[in-house]
Amino acid sequence: MSSFADAPGYRGSHTGTAGASQYDGHAPAALALRWSVPAVHAFDSVGSTLDIAHALAPTASSGTVIIADEQTAGRGRLGRRWASAPGRGVWLTIIERPTDTRALDVLALRCGLLAAEALDEFAPAQIGVKWPNDLQVLGRKLAGILIETRWRGTTPEWVAIGFGLNVAAPQVEGAAGLREGTTRLEALDRVVPALRCAARASRHLATDEMARWQARDIATGRQATSPATGVVRGINPSGEILIDDPRGGTSAHRSGSLTFATPPTCS
Repeated sequence: MSSFADAPGYRGSHTGTAGASQYDGHAPAALALRWSVPAVHAFDSVGSTLDIAHALAPTASSGTVIIADEQTAGRGRLGRRWASAPGRGVWLTIIERPTDTRALDVLALRCGLLAAEALDEFAPAQIGVKWPNDLQVLGRKLAGILIETRWRGTTPEWVAIGFGLNVAAPQVEGAAGLREGTTRLEALDRVVPALRCAARASRHLATDEMARWQARDIATGRQATSPATGVVRGINPSGEILIDDPRGGTSAHRSGSLTFATPPTCS
């Protein structure tokens, strides 16, 4: 096992070569058994668990989990960065080695859908999904997903599934948390299997997945200003968001950020 003190984004103390000696009172080896994964690497503080994942990935087994008590330079889509406070959320990355490139088209959506379903029991209301990578509760952001893929030609070598979850709501406008009293381990017990299941899936979204997404989609019927101006119709099986424009046409978008013309209504 290699040392990660020189891995990109690493900061803080560690025990031996595997980072922190425990996470919420549990040794990494015990967590690996608990979640039926080949390895868990826990850290007190890192820049981003995604950076650690990419340092480990060339030799790591599929299903390897990296978790941190704190992130000082967590990152999201479009280069956004933020700090993730210690003890208040789940900051993890899972290394997987999928082979179906079609499934990669919708991996972020699948991860969001399965994570939302898995975490519902701990949320104050049904968890909604927002294309392409957010989970929301009552109009506030609960979690975000970032998928980073490393390719060898046209073949994916590995994917790093980054997942950030507010267990306790931070003092940030527009942020949500899980129900008071929920522990990080309770959330992880649901999230890790859900993300692994999403990574093992093949092909584009199936009919039942489309229906389950639609039941949680916070965007359908709302007026958007980005990635195009118009009314959101929903998504298609390949993961594109569909927007009806004022002239009667429909555009499909695979990338970009979804911005609404008006804020959501909380109930």
